[in-house]
Amino acid sequence: MNVAVFGGSFDPPHLGHEEIIKKTLQNLDIEVLFIVPTFLNPFKESFFAPSSKRYKWVEKLLKNYPKTEIIDYEMRQNRPVSTIETIKYLLENYKLDKIYLIIGADNVHTLPKWRNYNELKKLVHFVIATRDDIKTPKNLQKLDIHVNISSTKLREKIKKEYLPKLISDEIIKYYEKRGKMNDKIEKIVNILDEKKAENIQLFDMRDKDYVVEDVIIATTLGPKHGLALLDYVKNELKPDSKSYFNIEPSDEWTIIDMGDIMIHLMTPEYRAKYNIEEFLSQRIKQNSNEI
Repeated sequence: MNVAVFGGSFDPPHLGHEEIIKKTLQNLDIEVLFIVPTFLNPFKESFFAPSSKRYKWVEKLLKNYPKTEIIDYEMRQNRPVSTIETIKYLLENYKLDKIYLIIGADNVHTLPKWRNYNELKKLVHFVIATRDDIKTPKNLQKLDIHVNISSTKLREKIKKEYLPKLISDEIIKYYEKRGKMNDKIEKIVNILDEKKAENIQLFDMRDKDYVVEDVIIATTLGPKHGLALLDYVKNELKPDSKSYFNIEPSDEWTIIDMGDIMIHLMTPEYRAKYNIEEFLSQRIKQNSNEI
């Protein structure tokens, strides 16, 4: 079986991605096109939309395209996955004769840095999706893509005309809301850091069937410090919030429920005793495996 593999963050999926899908199906002699959303690109430090959300967007987009199949292997690993690992997974689970690996022209110069690149190039046939007049080696097969869109720029300023119609409204709604949330989270973390809270951790619980979207945990220097941190947070964030907190103040463990964000301020002893981090990490892993 001849297949093509097109992986990416799809953060968000845009018309450039859709054009690559169209051109791949039109121009390559394949039985199926595998679309592989990443959990996290090995060359990046973070994502904006969680993998489960990006998976659902891509899955909905592919309903319009026969001979396509979405592969959740990388997402199920809950970590960055190298391309060679994914290719070996496909070889182990499908009877493949030829693999076309679709990559963007902007990635060509980094190919030698890819894990086990010399082994990878023996297993796949590289196909370059052109972009922004970036020059590519003449010996590599190309897909002429004339939609120059960057996911990074789209996240900075989301534009409906650059998004697939089928999923444009939900993408816009998500990124506009998430941008405001990220600003609020950054402000909270900065307040806690400036006021000497320790070991500040953020847990992204979006699409994890949890009561809030984000959880912030910080260690206090003691009971009085925890209550002082509560006052700092209330005073600094009050202008940004109409409704506000459900607050459970305590000398050892203060909980601030903001509806979409929950903050735990804990003494070292309580944090070690209750180990909320382990519970949240297991919840994230469980939901990732259920995709």
